[in-house]
Amino acid sequence: MADAGELFVSWRWENDGGTAGVSAIPEEQVAAAVRRFVVALPAAGAAGGLESALTTGELATLESEEKLAQYLSATFLPYQLAVRLYELHTQGVRPRMRIQPSPRVAQLPWELIAPDTGVRLVDIAEVSLLAPPGIVHAPARVGRSWMDTKDLPVVAVLDPRVPGFRADSALGSVLGRMEETAPLAGLVADYTARDRLVPRVTDPLTAFRRTDIDRAWLGEALRAGAARLLYIGHVTAAAPESGQSESATMHLACTADTLGFAPAQRDHRPLSARDLLLGTYTLARDPRTGPQLWPIPSRVALIACESGGDLRFGEALGLVAAMLTGGAELVTAGRWALPTDLAFQRLGGAPATSRPLQEAVCAIDAAHEQPDPVAALNDWQRTRLGVWRETGSIEHSPLVWAAFATVDAHLC
Repeated sequence: MADAGELFVSWRWENDGGTAGVSAIPEEQVAAAVRRFVVALPAAGAAGGLESALTTGELATLESEEKLAQYLSATFLPYQLAVRLYELHTQGVRPRMRIQPSPRVAQLPWELIAPDTGVRLVDIAEVSLLAPPGIVHAPARVGRSWMDTKDLPVVAVLDPRVPGFRADSALGSVLGRMEETAPLAGLVADYTARDRLVPRVTDPLTAFRRTDIDRAWLGEALRAGAARLLYIGHVTAAAPESGQSESATMHLACTADTLGFAPAQRDHRPLSARDLLLGTYTLARDPRTGPQLWPIPSRVALIACESGGDLRFGEALGLVAAMLTGGAELVTAGRWALPTDLAFQRLGGAPATSRPLQEAVCAIDAAHEQPDPVAALNDWQRTRLGVWRETGSIEHSPLVWAAFATVDAHLC
């Protein structure tokens, strides 16, 4: 896809799947559809934005969400392509659909759009995003193979304590108080029992809200060898109009006196995409590159608000790009602000036992352990879609499960 006033969409088939094509979507239609969709999303930091998304927004009820999905499909899915996809569906064929969205439409959940009544794109195709080829084929990039590293440990950054910020503040706890019966506690217990988790703990609950998970710890853990990186925490994304995708930051337990490019916030200095790309270049007498300091494993899950936000920039140099540059084959990240489990319960009226965000983390983690993580994640999304269709309950809405997209580099 390409933004040039109109939105130009081109497609081609591999393995004689069908005829290639090109379509142009008028600018006013694109703008109207994007505006309508963005209004339905949780608005990070906006007063009432999260509550409206969970109560009155178009993604909060099944009827309004289905209408929105059909509207998005009518706007963005070219008719000839939709017809061919449906033909394959009737033949029992589910093709892989690899999408390279333009910045203007990077937040759209392609899996969710409805080519026909009762049919979503994820029903009839395996859907992933293509990594920017300029990043994937950069001369200095050294990609890591899952097949070569799959038995190594999982490095997990689980809701670390950000210095200077209370648990109930803007950079406070994402997961809330962890209990032994919680899904993520069970996940950590399983990895601990198999000695596959870094940090190594004896009590699974001590893996959460740690104060020692800073950039130095992360670099040491990654340099020791890792199969995957699982990050659950805060991401601060720059506004697309700034043009500074490299300013996106991850919030670890780094103190303000830590060396880095991002400005300090109170007692804390975030780890930016620029840090991950440049390392200590211009900051130290004996500089090291980002990939030298933080060699990124084959598969990365960034569970945070707008962690995949660099795809909204004309030049994607944010956290996803930094992970790919550092060696990742694929990165699963969030397209928009993610409601916490507590928000679903307090603002959306979900049952106190519901944990949609934790369940999403477990599903993404499980998918990243599979030979085909894209298909595994799509399978989970199809399951969540089925429950959403059956119940229409807010805890099963697409606000969380449709927020995640997998950017795949080894397909480029």
